[in-house]
Amino acid sequence: MGHRQGHTHDVPNTETITVPPAPTQSDVAAALRLMKPLRRLIKPKVYGIDNVPTERALLVGNHNTLGMVDAPLLAAELWERGRMVRSLGDHAHFKVPGWREALTQMGVVEGTREIASELMRRGELVMVFPGGGREVNKRKNEQYKLVWKNRLGFARLAIQHGYPIVPFASVGAEHGIDILFDNQSLVMAPMQFLTEKLLGTPDGPPLVRGVGLTPLPRPERQYYWFGEPIHTSEFHGQEADDNAARKVRERTAAAIEEGIALMLAEREADPNRSVVGRLLRTDA
Repeated sequence: MGHRQGHTHDVPNTETITVPPAPTQSDVAAALRLMKPLRRLIKPKVYGIDNVPTERALLVGNHNTLGMVDAPLLAAELWERGRMVRSLGDHAHFKVPGWREALTQMGVVEGTREIASELMRRGELVMVFPGGGREVNKRKNEQYKLVWKNRLGFARLAIQHGYPIVPFASVGAEHGIDILFDNQSLVMAPMQFLTEKLLGTPDGPPLVRGVGLTPLPRPERQYYWFGEPIHTSEFHGQEADDNAARKVRERTAAAIEEGIALMLAEREADPNRSVVGRLLRTDA
C-alpha cells in the first residue's frame, strides 16, 4: 500500500526493537578465512570503494540470480576494507534453521522496516537489495536487471534518517549460470508449490546449470562498483511523501544501472576474465 503525504503512522517505532549484535572481529576473521579459497578463485575487482564511508550510509544495489556468490563476496570485500556493513536479508532466509543462525552470526538481519530503522538510528552502515527474493529468482530475460516492483521502503528510511545512499553494482555472478527453467515454467510448478508452502514466498528459484550439468556456479570473475553518494537531505521530513520517495528511488536505480553498464564493459575488456588466466597470474 502507498503512503500518503503527511501521515506518520508508518514510521517504525524502534523503542522495543531487538537487533542481533554485529559480528565480532573474530567472527569476521573466521568468515574471511572460510571464503579465502573462493575469493582466490574469483578475484573480485572493486571500484569506487572510497565512496563508501565506515558508518551512516545506506548501500543500495542489485542482486545477482540466486545470490549465492555475489552477496557473501561483496560483504567480504567491504569487511576487508574496514567497512563493517550490516546486510538486510529477505524474510525467507530466516525461516530456514541453521542458515538463519549462520546469517545472523555474520551480521545479516531480517529486512523489516523496524530493524532497518533501528540500525540507522544507531548510525550503522547498512546494505540492502531492494529486489529481494524476486530479484534473486530472476527469469530468463532478466539478466542484470533491477526487479524492484514498486518498493519505496529503502528511500523512505534514507529520507527519515538523513542517510546518504551509496549505489552499488555487482556483475559477474549471472555469467556463471544458465537459467534452464524459471518459475514461470510448468516444469517448476512442484518447486514453486514447495517454496510457497515452506518459505511463504511466491518467488521460487529457477533451475540453473553451472559447471557441467550441475547447478554449481561457474567461477566467473566478479566486478563491484560503488558510486558517488546520493544525498537525501533535500527531502528532509518527507519520508511519507510518495513523490519524494520515488525521486530518491529513481535516482538510485539510474545510478545502479549506470554502474552495471560500466562493470559489464569492464568485464568485456578484462584480459584476465578467465579463471585459468587469473590463477596463473599473481597480478591479475
